[in-house]
Amino acid sequence: MVSFMADVIGIRDDMYIHQGHEYQKTFMDALDDGYRDGILEQRPTLVNLQCDVDHPTQCMADLLHVIHHFGGVEKLKGKKVAMTWAYSPSYGKPLSVPQGVIGLFTRFGMDVVLAHPEGYDVFPEVEDIARSNCKKYGSSFSKCNSMEEAFRDADIVYPKSWAPFAAMEERSALYLKGDQAGIDALEQRLLAQNATHKDWTCSEDMMKLTKDGKALYLHCLPADISGLSCPEGEVDNSVFDRYLVPLYKQASYKPYIIAAMIFLAQVKDPVHALMALDAGSDKRKIF
Repeated sequence: MVSFMADVIGIRDDMYIHQGHEYQKTFMDALDDGYRDGILEQRPTLVNLQCDVDHPTQCMADLLHVIHHFGGVEKLKGKKVAMTWAYSPSYGKPLSVPQGVIGLFTRFGMDVVLAHPEGYDVFPEVEDIARSNCKKYGSSFSKCNSMEEAFRDADIVYPKSWAPFAAMEERSALYLKGDQAGIDALEQRLLAQNATHKDWTCSEDMMKLTKDGKALYLHCLPADISGLSCPEGEVDNSVFDRYLVPLYKQASYKPYIIAAMIFLAQVKDPVHALMALDAGSDKRKIF
């Protein structure tokens, strides 16, 4: 999906493992060449709306929500984050959100636990980034195959379904070959695999395991809500309903994150520009 806004280009390509992020880099290289050669009057800004590796606008919005919730970035160190797989009646959800969370939250001193059933691994390269962050920022990153273990004493929980890394690689290869029969067979196999893990859901009992039973619940939306959007899903209806207002707040930060990314990419001196705006300067043209 490509959308144009002035000289800003937003790209989402989370379908092809080992291809989406590379496509974005290739696309940006072509824009650089076009600008350098005088074909383009301006070098457009690229905003990664989601790829196979990361979902930066979502995860930075998540982080901003967490910062506001806990009262400042300095309050995040030592907070336990449970980034866990959760059951979904669909099979092909991207890995970009869990990968973005473990790669970003470990940069802010938080102790991140990645939990999923056997076989639902994410990119090993992203796990390496999380471990590297721990050495730099005094955080921790661990993995387990128990949702209960991850939720226990957690300050933040992010139960979210995703497809296994190996399965996404297989699906990407099938898409590239145009093998629809193979894709259909893979879907049925993964749906059956998911169905063996229906106990991986954010239930009321699971939430009671968290810090004082009141962990901040996060989701990138839309969620698969048990008893509402599906018979069995990622989160119980009662839990989701209790967190409606915080979820609205979480979602509301994404447009500001995107605007900030565009602003920082296009303004040579962002501090001066913001100070001028804050002072009510008549010089409104800052680009």
